[in-house]
Amino acid sequence: MINKNKGPLIKVKNVHVTYNEGQSNEVRSLIDSNIKLYPQEYVIIFGPSGCGKSTLLYTIAGLQKPSKGKVHIDGEDIYALSKKAKVEFHRRKIGLIFQAFYLIPSLNVLDNVCLPKTAGGAQMKKRREEAQILLNRFGIANQSTKMPSELSGGQKQRVSIARSLSNNPDIILADEPVGNLDSISKHNVMKILDDLNKRDRKMVILVTHDASHLRFGDRILYMRDGKIVKEEIVKNKLSPDEQMPEEVSTQEKIAPDLKMLMRAFQDLSLSQIGVLLAPFKAQQLFSHIMLSKTYEQIDRTSKGLEDLLLSKMSYDEFVDKLDTSIEKDGAGFDKRNAEKFARQAMDLIATKQKIDPKHSEASAEVILDYLVKKFELKMNADQEKRAKILLSLRVKNKISVTETQKGFDLPTREGGAGFDKRTANKIAREVEMIMLLNYG
Repeated sequence: MINKNKGPLIKVKNVHVTYNEGQSNEVRSLIDSNIKLYPQEYVIIFGPSGCGKSTLLYTIAGLQKPSKGKVHIDGEDIYALSKKAKVEFHRRKIGLIFQAFYLIPSLNVLDNVCLPKTAGGAQMKKRREEAQILLNRFGIANQSTKMPSELSGGQKQRVSIARSLSNNPDIILADEPVGNLDSISKHNVMKILDDLNKRDRKMVILVTHDASHLRFGDRILYMRDGKIVKEEIVKNKLSPDEQMPEEVSTQEKIAPDLKMLMRAFQDLSLSQIGVLLAPFKAQQLFSHIMLSKTYEQIDRTSKGLEDLLLSKMSYDEFVDKLDTSIEKDGAGFDKRNAEKFARQAMDLIATKQKIDPKHSEASAEVILDYLVKKFELKMNADQEKRAKILLSLRVKNKISVTETQKGFDLPTREGGAGFDKRTANKIAREVEMIMLLNYG
């Protein structure tokens, strides 16, 4: 619940974060961010990969100094503090939970949880007793003597959460904390965050690209291309245990990355896989194109996209659905935005229909033509040649999305396509959207 009686606990004012400022590969990761976050609030920062979510979180955490602007936490300008004072402030006020866990591999579970108190000089007996209480709370007390390498992903994340609570901070910052977990472990971690907010009355700030998490927060900050494009108060907040059974079922069927999907559905035909993946594709396609809509609009538009992907709905019918009011079971767009959104979706779908891994060079030309029109790219002959090679390798699944991005960012003299980092990120995201749509 948002409690404004005591004023904001966190204030982010006119914050910009720019990497390689003034250079040819300059990247603006955060652009003029202004937010006020209140005690005991559960805030969700939502958007696609590369939109600046984590940068905003790390700026709040005191780990990423802004190029411009200020961050105040509990009245303190955290970037005006001395290095020593900032470390102490961070240790007392903020608990961090990461997707990659970052447990110390040479320490056992108990010592990992004790670590923040060790830095603060607490006596060994006391810090071990308090760490054991946290491990008991999260159901992993029997793992206390094990090393991190002996734990499952869900167990590692619970240890990470216990460690973040070691100094009893007021603020919990969670950066995609369930990104590497199976569906059951995801649910357990989301329940823990909900409990920390409701029972312990801690502020929770969750970074996620998963639309199914949106109803768990008090407020949603939608991000796109380094900007907060919209804020939304959640009117019907749910706890993870209140999630509808069919939604849990869908999440269990749809794994978070394509390799897991391929393993899960390896005995099915391509047409059967395509049908099962349609809801997932639809949600990802919607998030990819536009994030400035309410959850209800996201849900209805995603269902329309699913029908479009499965050829159950024509382009004109899809535009009509978008243009129909929420009250009449539509998505509540205006006509102009409905047509713009539908065109973007159809352009992607039309492009994916021309992709064939068996003809990777021809497919690379199709994708490059799409990218040139989409981003108004200007290329010389050398850049065009290298871009086609990269796209051909991606179509054949010879390189990953990260390698695609790096290849487009790398200078031509080093064998890359010679684009700036921001453009390379956009290209890589667009290519992955096409690859996802083409899968199955």
